[in-house]
Amino acid sequence: MATTRFRMVFRGFLTPSMKPVKYEHFRAATTTSTGAVLPEPRKTPFGFIGLFFAVIPGLMIGAFISQRIANFLEENDLFVPSDDDDDDD
Repeated sequence: MATTRFRMVFRGFLTPSMKPVKYEHFRAATTTSTGAVLPEPRKTPFGFIGLFFAVIPGLMIGAFISQRIANFLEENDLFVPSDDDDDDD
């Protein structure tokens, strides 16, 4: 009973572009419209090396920028870490 009422209310909020789609004649992306099997996708050469050369410079640039910002904040006394918090004696 509650699920039927929920469905009735929920359907009222759906716009035409949000209506559930029926995939009766939907085919997977591995076949063409005629049913032929598609060829294997192109493999990216140097996949892990390319990933390495994209991530490492990004981390280095980010670390450099954050170090410069931290130095700027400390020089202008906008943020100065206190040494009192480190004393656990």
